[in-house]
Amino acid sequence: MDVHVSLHGRGDLAAQVYRQLLDAILDGRLRSGERLPPTRELARRLEISRNTVAVAYDRLVADGFLVGRAGAGTFVSAERVRTRSAPQGVVRPRAIWRSMAADSPAAGHEYDFRVGVPDPQLFPMETWRRLVARELRTSLAGYADPSGHEALRDAIARHIGISRSVRAGADDVLITNGAQQALDLIGRVLIDPGACVAVEEPGYPPARRLFRSLGARVAGVPVDGEGIDVTAIPNAARLVYVTPSHQFPLGTPMSLARRAALLAWAERRRGVVIEDDYDSEFRFGDRPLEPLQSLDRAGRVIYVGSFSKTLLPMLRLGFLVAPASLMPALRTARQLSDCHGELSTQAALARFIDEGLLARHIRKATREYAARHALVVDTLAGDDRLRLVPSVAGLHLCARFSPGVSVRPAPRLALERLDAYCGERPVQQGLVLGYGAIQQADIPEGLNILKDALG
Repeated sequence: MDVHVSLHGRGDLAAQVYRQLLDAILDGRLRSGERLPPTRELARRLEISRNTVAVAYDRLVADGFLVGRAGAGTFVSAERVRTRSAPQGVVRPRAIWRSMAADSPAAGHEYDFRVGVPDPQLFPMETWRRLVARELRTSLAGYADPSGHEALRDAIARHIGISRSVRAGADDVLITNGAQQALDLIGRVLIDPGACVAVEEPGYPPARRLFRSLGARVAGVPVDGEGIDVTAIPNAARLVYVTPSHQFPLGTPMSLARRAALLAWAERRRGVVIEDDYDSEFRFGDRPLEPLQSLDRAGRVIYVGSFSKTLLPMLRLGFLVAPASLMPALRTARQLSDCHGELSTQAALARFIDEGLLARHIRKATREYAARHALVVDTLAGDDRLRLVPSVAGLHLCARFSPGVSVRPAPRLALERLDAYCGERPVQQGLVLGYGAIQQADIPEGLNILKDALG
């Protein structure tokens, strides 16, 4: 039997031999009952001492993966070996989960126009490492408030009060693992099985799927140039999810008249509005209209924000601002979900905000994204096969196909189609072009390849 072991550096050589032999056993490359080379032979091959290999063998014997037979050698144990795969099983999930599958990260493409992906090169990673390391040296042991780190809640309240005119104090903020967890907590607290939840059409698929998983009947409501058509919200709906500052995926802002109509609907129907302000930090024009939360006087709006696009998706940091009447239930739901999140990261973000580093990062990133946004617009201008939807914020643009136009597969491009954001029929045709993940210098060539793929 040819056992392949490769050593990396000096380190603990016995531990390396042990680990690689164990992996070979668990992966099935060393099968039950197979004989291993004598310790002297394997040591000669690896150019290490025989005692080092013997230590690894002895440990595997002690753990039950190998068995020694006097006069015969050392063999893979027939009793201890198990595959790394769990049993196939006969238990099945609820029906709703059999119709859903988790999205897999897209494979790398030469020209990446994926949506909602910020540029990691713009993020001040060294500064962030310093802040996290500082917090890890402090005493953050033990369980904490389900609402999240108090300093971060206070910092967020001040930040969104200045940048977005959101009316909130630290006690009104609940930290979450991204906006998706915020939506999950809201749904747990407000959605009864069979309840009707209205979402924008086209809209954000993860929100639609989440509400369905909680037992809701999800109804798509058309979006026009002013935002969601309030008159088309089903009578049965008592919860509406919207992206008014930068409609996802079309990119248009909700008009002031439509905002007023939506708040009036919530008051009249005793409903709740979830306002997802997912990427309005990046604006390339005038100051945006006030958020629904700042216009709401009855306490019927829950404001959701995220740092996944402002900073990095891997940080999984978001928040919600809710009326006081809902906060106790939301805090309990967070505690039952995952207690309170990762405190050192939350504390680091609090310092990042308080030291002015977030504002500096947003200014720098906004200049870069504004240049990419303008380049996409200029490169596609005059091509009558695509009609750009006006947008002055965020990390993406939407382009509708002219009648009869389609796009052929282009392996070098990572593209997202508008119909992927539609839950109702007939679907809308077009593309949603992100410019956060692609460097400015690559945009013209990428869009020229796209033009060649249009038919």
